[in-house]
Amino acid sequence: MTPRTLTLASLVVLAAAAGTASAVWWMGRGDDPFAPCREGAVAGAAAIGGPFDLVSETGETVTAEAVLDEPSLVYFGYTYCPDVCPFDASRNAEAVDLLAERGYDVQPVFISVDTERDTPEVMAEFTDYMHPDMLGLTGSPEQVKAAAQAYRVYYAKRGEDPATYLMDHTVFTYLMVPGHGFIDLFRGAPGASGEGVTAAEVADRTACYLSNT
Repeated sequence: MTPRTLTLASLVVLAAAAGTASAVWWMGRGDDPFAPCREGAVAGAAAIGGPFDLVSETGETVTAEAVLDEPSLVYFGYTYCPDVCPFDASRNAEAVDLLAERGYDVQPVFISVDTERDTPEVMAEFTDYMHPDMLGLTGSPEQVKAAAQAYRVYYAKRGEDPATYLMDHTVFTYLMVPGHGFIDLFRGAPGASGEGVTAAEVADRTACYLSNT
């Protein structure tokens, strides 16, 4: 069984439930400098992202302002994830390398929703394997909950066995840019079904946004 994937429609519901029913619709707005880059509208966009305090893979408490000081691809998942998270994390890592070839510095960020197992040491091992520049963040249940709420991320524990439980969670990657905040989101990477957003597609859209900042 794999973690549950939330659709864009689900994100709209979550945003409304969080008190953001006054959704922001970007498509068609003449004052949107990123309109040529968008492939769809995101409801509740103005409410996605925000301050957080988390623990880095080196054990230091860090803030969103401190670690998202450059364009970043932010993903919420967990290192024990059997399939979805590795696909998405490696896709984001590949996209970052493609962007670097075009002269864009983008940071891949992996925030764990599994506070029981994902210690800073575990996060460091996982992110170092995925990409040398990938930043791993974890924290207490309260810290992770606050960060997830800021990004309208759903997650829930499934199972009770400490060694085998899984985590249902949102599988979007969020493009965050200093001075602009949340820019867009990307669905999950292609899996066994072949469906999903590829690294090249992430790189192309991200490059488009960054060229218009």
